[in-house]
Amino acid sequence: MTKRVNRREFVLSGTAAVVGAASLKAVAAGAPPPGQAPVMMVKKSVKPVVISSNNGNIYKNGGDITGVAKAFNLMIGGSDVLDALIAGVNLCELDPADTSVGFGGMPNADGVVQLDSSCMHGPKKRAGAVACLEGVRTPSLVAKAVMESTDHHLLVGKGAQDFARNMGFPIEADLNTERSRKLWLEWKRRADPEHYLDPIKRSAAYYDAGLQMVKDGLIEFDHFWGTINCDGVSPKGEICGVTTTSGLAWKIPGRVGDSPILGAGLYVDGAIGAAGSTGRGEANLYNLSSFLIVENMRRGMAPKDAGMEALKRVRANTVEKRLLAKTGEPLFQLQFYVLNAKGEFAGVSLFPSKYAVCTEQGPQSLDCEPLFPNRPAQD
Repeated sequence: MTKRVNRREFVLSGTAAVVGAASLKAVAAGAPPPGQAPVMMVKKSVKPVVISSNNGNIYKNGGDITGVAKAFNLMIGGSDVLDALIAGVNLCELDPADTSVGFGGMPNADGVVQLDSSCMHGPKKRAGAVACLEGVRTPSLVAKAVMESTDHHLLVGKGAQDFARNMGFPIEADLNTERSRKLWLEWKRRADPEHYLDPIKRSAAYYDAGLQMVKDGLIEFDHFWGTINCDGVSPKGEICGVTTTSGLAWKIPGRVGDSPILGAGLYVDGAIGAAGSTGRGEANLYNLSSFLIVENMRRGMAPKDAGMEALKRVRANTVEKRLLAKTGEPLFQLQFYVLNAKGEFAGVSLFPSKYAVCTEQGPQSLDCEPLFPNRPAQD
C-alpha cells in the first residue's frame, strides 16, 4: 500500500534533496562536507632573500657586517625593501677597498672617478638613475632621490651632480684613493697613449693594457668591469633592486655602461621577479639581458634557466674578433643575479665566479652556474 505524503513532508524532503545535492557539488569543488569547519585558504609567505654580486658579502666598510646581511636584516625588520638594499650597497660604495664602486672606484682614462647607478621599486613601480656622476660617494642614494623627487628616470653628468648638490649631498673634488690613483698611473704607463696610435690600435692598446694588469694580478678579473647589483624580496613578496658602479676601468670619459639603464643593468617586475648584472656592460646593453631574464621567468622559466638563456644570447651576439678568445669564448666576464616572486634565486656567469646571498640561514658566497667551465686565456 502506498503511503500518502502530506504537504509538509513533501516540502521538507524536497529541501533536503536540494541541500544534499548542493553539498555534494560543494564537496566535489573542494569545500568541506556539512558539519566540518571550513578550510581557511591562507596565502603562503614568500621566503625572503637578498642576492647580490659577491662583493656584497666581502666588504664591510670597517664594520662587522656585509652588505647582503645588512640589507636582509633591515628588510625582515620591516624597512622598505629598496631602502634596505641601498643601505647594503652603501657599504661597498663607501669602502675604499672595493675598487669597483663608489669611493676609490676605478677612474676613467683621465683619472676621474665617474659613477653610475639605478634603482627600481617593484611595489611603487618607480625607478631612478644617474650616470657619469662625479663627486658623490653614494650614487645609489642619488638615484633613489631621482626616483622620489623628480618626474624623470635618468640624470647624467653635470646635471646629475647639480641635482645631487640641490638635494643636500656633499660634493667632493676627487673620489680617488691612493690605491685607485696608483693603479690609474700604472695603466697610463702601460698604455702610453702619447704615441699617437690610430683609433683602432689605440683602443686595442687601452684594452690590452687593462687585461695585462688583470693577468699580472694588479686588478681582479671581475673588478676590471666593476659593479655591485643587489636585489631582494621581502616576506610580503615585495621586490626591489639596485645597481651601482664606477664602470669599466679606464673608460673613455663620459662612457655609460649598463648599470643605470633599465632592462640592462637592472630590471624589476613586482609580480615576477628581478635581475641585475655585473661585467661588460656593452655586451649586456646589446641584449637588454635583465629585461630578457625577467620576461623568461614570466613565461615560466626558473631563475637559473632564465639567466642561462640570456648568457647564451650574449655569446651568440658576440662576433667581433677582438672580443673573442682563439677558442671562441668571449674575452670578458658577465654575471646575472636572478630571483623570482617565490624567493627562488640563482647566480649565473659566462665563466666560473661567485655571488652572494642572504637568507634566514645567514650570508653566503655561492658558486655561479657558468656557461663555460674555464676562463679564457689572456693572450
